[in-house]
Amino acid sequence: MISLRDVYKSFGNKHVLKGFSLDVMEGETMAIIGFSGSGKSVAIKHIVGLLEPDSGDVIVDGINVPTLARRELYKLRARIAYVFQFAALFDSLSIGANVAMGLRKQTDLSESAIAERVHEALDLVDLPDVAPVFPAELSGGMRKRVGIARAIALRPKYILYDEPTTGLDPVTSAVIDDLMLRMQRQLGVTGIVITHDMRSAYTVANRIGMLYEGRIRQVGTVAEIKHSADPVVTQFIEGRASLAAASSPS
Repeated sequence: MISLRDVYKSFGNKHVLKGFSLDVMEGETMAIIGFSGSGKSVAIKHIVGLLEPDSGDVIVDGINVPTLARRELYKLRARIAYVFQFAALFDSLSIGANVAMGLRKQTDLSESAIAERVHEALDLVDLPDVAPVFPAELSGGMRKRVGIARAIALRPKYILYDEPTTGLDPVTSAVIDDLMLRMQRQLGVTGIVITHDMRSAYTVANRIGMLYEGRIRQVGTVAEIKHSADPVVTQFIEGRASLAAASSPS
């Protein structure tokens, strides 16, 4: 279980998180939605210790992440995979080497075992033959799938997805959604998905939380969010231009 409790985070005079609290249950996929610049990525970076809160607790499996020494933090990160918004692949390395990178850094697996894991991970994202090629040879959607393969190669307990469908056409976005669902069903991973894409959120999430003004405004099932009476939530999910439009009768 992941639990963020009353987390505050500022960058200079910019107050991003102002009492952010959220529980993510084992086995579920939680989507976090919110306006651009609301702090969604900031929130999940606390979970892997990429950021430390100014105050508050970030608990993963009973461990308070900000209190961990560097060695313990690395051990925790072996259980939490992070899929970056633009895949963050190294252009100078082959796809196979990109997927193997975490395995070489965070495990003691032999090269033959690493090669087997790489093949297994690429096969799971339906890219079994791309290990020898380089990122520039792949489409944006394929690179995102490689990013997911690199994450699952470590066999994590949790996967954090940062805007996984950004910049993709609807068909490719649907492929990524299907992969996220597959990771939950086949591998049993718990997922947190940061997204602006409500179609994607409705497809992959068990629950959705909306971040607004530094706090979770509402959290609920897909049905609860779709039928929310909160004008701020309604404005966002319906793409309304103003709160007045969101709260006015149709």
